[in-house]
Amino acid sequence: MPISLQKGQKVSLTKDNPGLTRVVVGLGWDVNQFDTGGSFDLDAAAFLLTDAGKVSKSEDFVFYGNLNHPSGSVQHLGDNLTGAGDGDDEQIKVNLAAVPENITKIAFTVTIYEAEARRQNFGQINNAFIRIYNEETGEELLRYDLGEDFSIETAAVFGELYKNGSEWKFNAIGSGYQGGLAALCANYGVDVE
Repeated sequence: MPISLQKGQKVSLTKDNPGLTRVVVGLGWDVNQFDTGGSFDLDAAAFLLTDAGKVSKSEDFVFYGNLNHPSGSVQHLGDNLTGAGDGDDEQIKVNLAAVPENITKIAFTVTIYEAEARRQNFGQINNAFIRIYNEETGEELLRYDLGEDFSIETAAVFGELYKNGSEWKFNAIGSGYQGGLAALCANYGVDVE
């Protein structure tokens, strides 16, 4: 039975799952019924961060334009342009054993593509969640439903995996940002062209 988390809650992934190395982070959402005149394209991304809370190089930002981290530790399984259907809308695979030594945290984010131009925000998104399951067994380990506390934000940090000694833990964050992907990139030290 997966652990269902509340905002701000932290839980160990590896403590009760010795030998766990390969996980899949699934992110999902539904769009509410308000017509904004354009389709919603939400994009999941992973920022591989050092102790300073920043990326060490631009390749530490894994998203639809950079699907694979050079270390092989993080792989984005591709862009879903509509979010239609049930279940995960986008997935990111993580091999915990391959994460480079200097990376202590992986933040998982979702942004709305061209949010300003399309006049879209997270207030128009329902049922947003992040879940982590064991890639080898398919067993869901944890799930965090974000709830409905967003309004005008165009980007959100759903949660983060982080190293704590020899353990990997997950922190349910659920914080929103204005300014979309550019704001997140600035926050995490990614140079945007």
